Amino acid sequence: MEKEKDYFWFYIGGVIIAVAITLVMVKGSEHEKYATSAKAIAEDSANSSYR
Repeated sequence: MEKEKDYFWFYIGGVIIAVAITLVMVKGSEHEKYATSAKAIAEDSANSSYR
């Protein structure tokens, strides 16, 4: 009889990689949002709620 392979660690590794990719994507989109706000503030700092 052949022993069935255990894929537990492959599943754990896949979940870790998926979470890491998700975090990188979210961080990238958040950076763009704040870059847009920083540009608007630089253009007219008097008319800003960020002081």
